[in-house]
Order: sequence, then structure tokens, then C-alpha cells
Amino acid sequence: MPALKPSRSEFAILNQRRYHLRHWGADDAPPLVLLHGWMDCAATFQFMVDALRGDWRVVAPDWRGFGDSQWNEGSYYFPDYLADLDALLDYLSPDQPVNLLGHSMGAMIAGIYAGVRPRRVAKLVLAEGFGLNATRPAEAPGRYARWLREHQQTGFDPLPSLEAMADKLHVRNPGLSPERARWLAATLTQPDADGGVRYRADPRHKMVNPVLYRLEEAKACWQRITAPVLWVLGERAFDHPMVSGVMQTLDERRACFADLREVTLAGAGHMLQWEQPEALAAAVEDFLLG
Repeated sequence: MPALKPSRSEFAILNQRRYHLRHWGADDAPPLVLLHGWMDCAATFQFMVDALRGDWRVVAPDWRGFGDSQWNEGSYYFPDYLADLDALLDYLSPDQPVNLLGHSMGAMIAGIYAGVRPRRVAKLVLAEGFGLNATRPAEAPGRYARWLREHQQTGFDPLPSLEAMADKLHVRNPGLSPERARWLAATLTQPDADGGVRYRADPRHKMVNPVLYRLEEAKACWQRITAPVLWVLGERAFDHPMVSGVMQTLDERRACFADLREVTLAGAGHMLQWEQPEALAAAVEDFLLG
């Protein structure tokens, strides 16, 4: 695997939480903020950052409950991430809008935030994060009941070894090289007392969200975005029940954005920054500098 660009860690109090931030590049370079997705962490943008041609001040947080950021005492709710992002941008760039890229869950947070705080975002990249399936009020009783059942969840099942974790990542993301899969496996896990490894994330993230996803509310926020927006999709559709109906409704979601362009990355699935980081970096820089 080629040499990695150096990065540094920082801890900051954001929205009353101890947040871990990963920095690449010089502090006087143009800022680019990267927001990871569910069960991921900031460091796994490394391959994309390595492929950036220009000089950027890249900053990526570990969301609360992921990586090295503080866990919640209870469940996790979407508005908290909006407040965390607001605090992060006030901390990093209080006087100027920033270039913002979100992947998956990070993209859903970034998309809502850019409509709520349009003046804080200069350009917006949404990578594989265009909302979830629309829900119906009739789903609420079952969702709350499931949340109550899962409320006592205590931990992730361990994996027997780092190699087993790397194999799991490679099966799910066939575009990954063995070297990159092992690096990601080590980044996303920590040693277990029994000799295996476990995810470095709060297991409460496995609990179902008791609050239904309301697509019409998301669309109302997207309609208020003033920044140019780039959608980045993987060639292989994301096979997950929570987004099974999204691809069939992309046109109505696209229509919410006043200034939208779109690119599809060949050879990539949902984890674009893992499987095709060079192509993602090129698409992002073409958009930001164009």
C-alpha cells in the first residue's frame, strides 16, 4: 500500500461532547470538512485524502459514539448530529462558509444542515446519502416496540481476528485491495479481551431509531439549500432495506436541489471512499475548483 499522507488528532468539546477530530494538510489551506457514515470513522477517509491533488485543510470528525469521540449515555437522535456539526463549523470556520462532504449518514446530516444553515456551506458533496425510505405513521407502534426491546443491548459480537474483519470488509466491498481491507479493519476495531477484535463504536448505534424518517421534511430542507451540490453515486446500488426504495424516487429528490450536478463512479459500491478513492477525490476537486 502506498505511503499515507500524515494526519494529526485533536480533541475538542463540541455541543457538550468530547469530539475527536482528524486533520490533514496545512492550517492556512482552503478548508474541506468530511463527514463519515454509520459504523465508520474519520480516519477511513485516508485513501481519498491521499488522492487529493491540491492543498486542502481537511478536517473530519468522529461522530459522537464512533471512533474516539465520546459516547452518549442513552440513544442517538438525528438532531444532535446537526447541533454537533453546527458547533464544529463554528469552531473551525466561524466567519466563512466551508466546503462540506458527507458520506451516507454523514451526507444525510450535511444535506439537512445545508438547508437549515445555508450560509454556512459554500459547496456541498453528498456521497451515497440521499435520504432513507419514506415511512408511514402506521409504522410508529412497531418501531417504538422494537426500540423498547433493543434498549438493553450491551455490545457487538466479537470477531475472532483482524484477518476475519478484513475478510468481512472485502466480501462487502469487493473493490478493496487486501492491504486496504486490513488497514481499515485495524482502524475500525480494537482488541478484545478474549484475543479477537470489536468495533470501536457504541453498540447503541445498532438500536432502531424510534423516530420515523419523514421524507417530506427532508425535502423541505433540501429546497432551502443555496450552495451548489454534487451527488456522487456508486455504480453498484446500495443493497440495504433502509434505502431499498430510494433509487426509485431519486427524481423527486433531485428536484429539490436548485443547483445540482451528479457523477457515478465505476467500480464502486456504497463505500466510495474505500473502493474508488482516487475517482472520488478527482470528482470532488473538479467540483470544488470548477
